Amino acid sequence: MIIHHVSKQHSILSKFIAEIRDKEIQKDSLRFRTNIERMGQIISYELSKTLNYKPQNIVTPLGVKQMQVLDDNIVLASILRAGLPLHMGVLHIFDDAENAFISAYRKHTSDTKEFDIKVDYVATPSIEDKVLVLVDPMLATGQSLVAVYEKLNQFGTPKKLHVISIIGSRPGIEFLEKKLPDAAHLWIADFDEGLNGKGYIVPGLGDAGDLAYGKKL
Repeated sequence: MIIHHVSKQHSILSKFIAEIRDKEIQKDSLRFRTNIERMGQIISYELSKTLNYKPQNIVTPLGVKQMQVLDDNIVLASILRAGLPLHMGVLHIFDDAENAFISAYRKHTSDTKEFDIKVDYVATPSIEDKVLVLVDPMLATGQSLVAVYEKLNQFGTPKKLHVISIIGSRPGIEFLEKKLPDAAHLWIADFDEGLNGKGYIVPGLGDAGDLAYGKKL
């Protein structure tokens, strides 16, 4: 897997990462969602440099100019519900993309900390020979992303796989390296070293879904 640590070179992205981590700024859910969207746009711009383009003649009011236009069919797939703000940010850049939505959650098998990933709902177009962009803001254990990718493979074989995440853990990244194709790309804004006993990123930022949309039962 090819890893792109997008904030390694400091930019305005670093400010947005700091704000979504800040427990006081997090109290403004609109600002939290907006920052996630903005980060999705920044990362998508970097990702766009790796895609395929073709020449096309564009007619202006005063003549014709040959330009380079995107030559890849993109399917943008998000894990509900936390992935929605990031999805919208990416969609602002790849506005012609087809869209897929998947419900995946941790289902604890007992009173222990062990859990399985349950995929309940999938709405997707065919991904055959398309560029699959899978987005999830928090890459903790990596199990949800792998379960969703395996589920989507029932709908075709993508020619390329890109994963966009905001904050990941080293164990989660290592898990993806074992489970995803070698040619897959991971675009990640920042990462932390570890997980706590419940499988959440430390120091991370908390529950992205709750921060964006309110606490769930």
